[in-house]
Amino acid sequence: MTDVRQAVGEGFVFRRDAIRRFRFVRATLDEASGHVELVYAFDEGPELVESLQFPGAPFALDASRRRAVGAALRLLHLIAGVSYYKAALPPEIVLEGDAPDPALAALVTAVYEQGLGEFAYRNGMSLQGRIRFEAGATVHVAAPLGLASHALTAIGGGKDSLVSIEVLRAAGITQSVSFIGTSPLIQRCAEHTGLPVLRIGRQLAPALFEFNKQGAWNGHIPVTAVNSAILVLAAVLLNADHVVFSNERSASYGSLIPGAGEVNHQWSKGWAFERAFATYVRGHVAADLRYYSLLRPLSELAVARQFAKIDRYDAVFSSCNRNFHLTGPRPDSRWCGICPKCQFVFLALAPFMPKPRLTAIFGRNLLDEPAQAEGFDALIEYGAHKPFECVGEGREARAAFFELSGRPDWREDALVRRFVRDIAPHIEATPLPPLLDPMGEHGIPDSLWMRILETFRS
Repeated sequence: MTDVRQAVGEGFVFRRDAIRRFRFVRATLDEASGHVELVYAFDEGPELVESLQFPGAPFALDASRRRAVGAALRLLHLIAGVSYYKAALPPEIVLEGDAPDPALAALVTAVYEQGLGEFAYRNGMSLQGRIRFEAGATVHVAAPLGLASHALTAIGGGKDSLVSIEVLRAAGITQSVSFIGTSPLIQRCAEHTGLPVLRIGRQLAPALFEFNKQGAWNGHIPVTAVNSAILVLAAVLLNADHVVFSNERSASYGSLIPGAGEVNHQWSKGWAFERAFATYVRGHVAADLRYYSLLRPLSELAVARQFAKIDRYDAVFSSCNRNFHLTGPRPDSRWCGICPKCQFVFLALAPFMPKPRLTAIFGRNLLDEPAQAEGFDALIEYGAHKPFECVGEGREARAAFFELSGRPDWREDALVRRFVRDIAPHIEATPLPPLLDPMGEHGIPDSLWMRILETFRS
């Protein structure tokens, strides 16, 4: 285990507001072992070394593949730095080595500015115009690599990624269910699919946790952007032509905060990030590598409808994010039952799943617990803004309540009765069916989209 004094540097004291520079020092890949190091530093302080372990080594890379790996590694190094930069938010960003091309500089600037939007709001600041990645003139144009027809499908242990996995399976797409880290819950879900599993090890720089104790800025980061960059590097190393995530169209809409405008907890799950990231990957990493979200045309309710058709994961999945917190308590079971994510998933599944099955999954009926009224009010944006969580739009939650209010098996539950009595008379009715239609922009390859469209319509 790394000694904390060694990790932070002998004699180094982290003084958040005195730090002037954040340095991108180097990024390395050992082709023989698959070990990656991403190295950063504040001012002249100790190196902050993040480690990743990619299975499948040794990697035999020809010249074109090595160039693509280098581009993917640079992309990952710059995006993953957001975890460290935000600890002090120094005014100067220094990239040691070659400057990024203009497209990469623009992409990474957006990841930091927009992806740290919730972080900035919660800490009472603005990052707009404050973050600058100086661009160089050199541009690497991607070439086709002849990647094999195979998908690395990200799995998070929740309903969305499991829907994607089963839709791809039904469409005949070969895939490896892929995740980053050591979560036992995700591992169980991945193994339960019966498909090949790709697990990538990741260890944040130990000093970061010590800096947090010394007053570092803290808050939400665009983790999906980081994970996307990790899987792009994995795809180039492991010879896969698709990187598939499971972000639905609701992720593109944030919380409307009076006086602050829209703040999107899920910015790196939204369409703006997906489109920009996918464009960069195809243009500058590998021309035949497709990055996309399979669920982008769907609402959260449409995803819930698809998940309700599958029962093989009832005993292993969980969408409760408290299972994945790095610090703080975790639920004794797979569902805490009181967070916005639990509340929304329960509400979204209720119109499509038999009540006994749903209550068996959660171990309780969340809609019959009056103490949870405030949380559900936030979901429908009634007297409160949408929670800073990966939940659907307010109109989706309202549509689910309106639907349940007409169902004999749900309408007598405490929070449904309260909705009918106290809330429905004051808001516009939101019908459920229009929210179930696939619509909107997406990056799904045309040949695949035509195969899965009818599945999404039913």
